[in-house]
Amino acid sequence: MKASCNKQFLMLRKKPILIHTLEVFEKCKLVNDIILVSSPGEEDFCGSLLQKYDLKKVTRVVTGGSERLHSVASGLNQVSEDCDIVAVHDGARPLMLLSLLEEVLNAVAEYDGAILAVPVKDTIKETINGHIIKGTLDRSQLWAAQTPQVFKKDVLTYVYKKALEEGITGTDDASLVEYYGYKIKVVPGSYENIKITTPVDLDLAELILKRRG
Repeated sequence: MKASCNKQFLMLRKKPILIHTLEVFEKCKLVNDIILVSSPGEEDFCGSLLQKYDLKKVTRVVTGGSERLHSVASGLNQVSEDCDIVAVHDGARPLMLLSLLEEVLNAVAEYDGAILAVPVKDTIKETINGHIIKGTLDRSQLWAAQTPQVFKKDVLTYVYKKALEEGITGTDDASLVEYYGYKIKVVPGSYENIKITTPVDLDLAELILKRRG
């Protein structure tokens, strides 16, 4: 982002991106408890934002690690014993709809996990060494994964314990759950549920929120 602060703290329509993200979970009746995983050294700043915007469901701010794997593990360690389902979401994905959050949470009842994803629109090429085309993948079978990714707590806890012990890393939580043989349902998401990664994404998010009113 070439910004002076972490992208989730950049302003989007007069509020930090992170607050837009958390407010969707705050409004969801199916969500009882929110654990915010922070970069080292930003815990107090996150706490001040939670107070300013009166986010009551965020009960803990914990320190993350150098990789996604370690950050999610830090959050999982703080999940209460009576929790049945855990949803993992990117702090910089502020445009998720409440209806989609509810749908993916409800989908876990029949599966080990469920994720939001959208069909791939572009033609995807597989390459050799990043330069020579090896082949074209069947786009009809490809989905672009989003978050939240939702799992039965016992499943995700077991998978993360095994992955840390065996040195297994994945690109997302679902990839680890897949690796250990569990079944995950794909719930059609929204192309508007973008992750803010570049300045163009921030411009697009502004346009989407303006259109939503």
